Amino acid sequence: MGVFSRLTDIVNSNINAMLDKAEDPEKIVRLIIQEMEDTLVEVRSRAARAIADKKDVERRKAEFAARANEWESKAELAIAKGRDDLARGAIAAKRKATEMVALFEKEEDAIGKSLAKANDDLEKLQAKLKEAKAKQRSLEIRRHGAVDALRINRQVYDGRIDEALARYERYERKIDELEAEAETYVMGRPKSLDEEFRELAAEDDVKAEFEALKQRVAARVNKS
Repeated sequence: MGVFSRLTDIVNSNINAMLDKAEDPEKIVRLIIQEMEDTLVEVRSRAARAIADKKDVERRKAEFAARANEWESKAELAIAKGRDDLARGAIAAKRKATEMVALFEKEEDAIGKSLAKANDDLEKLQAKLKEAKAKQRSLEIRRHGAVDALRINRQVYDGRIDEALARYERYERKIDELEAEAETYVMGRPKSLDEEFRELAAEDDVKAEFEALKQRVAARVNKS
């Protein structure tokens, strides 16, 4: 089923409102444009047929008008020749031809109104189609803009992460270099008094733990 059920629906449609409610506006606007273009073809086809009908009606109206004039001339001739019977027959034929002219005039008027309506519909439909295509271009521009912005933001974001990681690695490397440089200052330097006392204390701790361990082992051996 189409987006529009009647031409009036197209002419009176609010494209913006329809797209605002749509889950996929670009898809809907494509369908709207397709249906408008199809309807435009149909309206133009009807208008073309109406123009052809109008020409046919005009031709036939002219034929009967010519017949009416011809019968009138014959009626005048018959009266001049004293043939009243023929004159009356000619007048009757003229009246029939004149009636046909009147019928074709009515049909011609109806076709003219139909063509005027078709022309008005075409103008409105073309305006709506132009509006829909402008909306489609706007949606495409917005989508491309959003995609480009997302791509740029991703690139910037990824770039910032890479830059931060590289900066951290540089900082870490710098710290390692500073620590290594500090160690080089210690290498080959005589021990300070505090350092020598700390080493003596450490040696005493080791000896004490060693003696305690020997006593525990000797106690286990004596028990056995």
